[in-house]
Amino acid sequence: MAAPRFCFGQGEPLILAAKTLMIQGTTSDAGKSTLVAGLCRVLQRRGIKVVPFKPQNMALNSAVTLDGGEIGRAQAVQAQACGLEPHTDMNPVLLKPNSDKGSQIIIHGTAVAEMEAAAYHDFKPRAMEAVLASHERLKQQYDVILVEGAGSPAEINLREGDIANMGFAEAVDCPVILIADINRGGVFAHLVGTLALLSESEQARVAGMVINRFRGDIDLLTPGIDWLDGHTRKPTLGVLPYLHGLHIEAEDALSHEGVSNAAGPVLRVVVPAMPRISNHTDFDPLRLHEQVDFRFVRAGQAIPAADLIILPGSKSVRADLAWLREQGWAEAIDRHLRYGGKLIGICGGYQMLGDAIHDPRGIEGASGSSDGLGLLAMSTTLAAQKQLRNVEGRLWLAEVPVSGYEIHAGVTCGAALARPAVNLGGRPDGAVSDDQQIVGTYLHGLFESRQACDALLQWAGLSAPRTRDYHALREAGIDRVADAVAAHLDMKTILKLVEG
Repeated sequence: MAAPRFCFGQGEPLILAAKTLMIQGTTSDAGKSTLVAGLCRVLQRRGIKVVPFKPQNMALNSAVTLDGGEIGRAQAVQAQACGLEPHTDMNPVLLKPNSDKGSQIIIHGTAVAEMEAAAYHDFKPRAMEAVLASHERLKQQYDVILVEGAGSPAEINLREGDIANMGFAEAVDCPVILIADINRGGVFAHLVGTLALLSESEQARVAGMVINRFRGDIDLLTPGIDWLDGHTRKPTLGVLPYLHGLHIEAEDALSHEGVSNAAGPVLRVVVPAMPRISNHTDFDPLRLHEQVDFRFVRAGQAIPAADLIILPGSKSVRADLAWLREQGWAEAIDRHLRYGGKLIGICGGYQMLGDAIHDPRGIEGASGSSDGLGLLAMSTTLAAQKQLRNVEGRLWLAEVPVSGYEIHAGVTCGAALARPAVNLGGRPDGAVSDDQQIVGTYLHGLFESRQACDALLQWAGLSAPRTRDYHALREAGIDRVADAVAAHLDMKTILKLVEG
């Protein structure tokens, strides 16, 4: 076991050993991921060996670990906050929905099955074994484990066999901090109602509450906090302010607004928001770019005039392609290309660009084949074995360096691959059309490399791109959250919760 770390604050030094603290939320998107990231950075600054952990995650945004596995992107960001490389033990169970009823089940970074909800309920005891095994390994290596719950612990229909919230907290006997988002309204009802729906032992496990995303005069909130503390007999550990312009990657929620950060000429970029869109964090560098007018287009909306359309990754490529056609977007893409617009397909979006997509084993739903958009001379066959790797290479445009990651279960073949989009250390990836209007690639994170982003934006029509360092922006976002956590939360009490 790791040696205890010492942290000097007010009063006596605190001895921190392998201790677990869990953050649960009253709702989805209450701020759990962000609070864990902020606390990770606060403890890391103090020289404490801290590690993030999420027992079970349901998300279509994932990251590739150094050990060749797959975890939720939120845990990868939290690992960055700790100064660590992501590892599969940080998120031992990942569920990737591929329909309204079913998900791909990933255990310790590897896909093991496709299950509907009822079957997964029966599988939960085995999933819990994987969760506890990962937690035990982390206990032997770190001083503090900061755990993120999933959704809300008060979902009555999900309580039996729970491994994501109180079921895990009870199994490892750890304290819990409950966080609620005041920006969405009803914060006192969320906190009081959640506590009321917990069992007595679970209520006793809640060590305090945090109110997130407050804006306004804190004095006007104080009477409510006083009532809350008295009514629940739990302390409010602080009120985190609404941090405008904060960028920490979202778990799954898509931004509902178009984003334009520029005062001068901009590049208009459009991404169709398909039902099973995956790894939409690919587009965060574009959403933050000062010269890009970025927007997701949703069901029922027409694709607007654009310089660049990007087809994103998908967990259910054939179903999303059929849906894209139902929206009339296939015709809109053809029209966009006729008028000289540029088109990029990433992962599942790349597969859609070809002549056909074959799924003989029903990897992503019903078995069968679907016609592609017919824009690149190639076809894809889905296979059970996923390709999971972090990669580096050079973009065909201007021979600039690019890095990213691959997460796909398809094998693509055809004449279009004779003109690859990326050279990954001698291994070609993707394709470029003969007229160079269309680019397809399996590479996620394409726009996170500054030079590659500049080259792609220039190819799409932006004369003088000024791309910022995306990794520095994400690091600055983590620091902003950590500063707010340190300034606005009762860190003395929180540190006592993680004493050895």
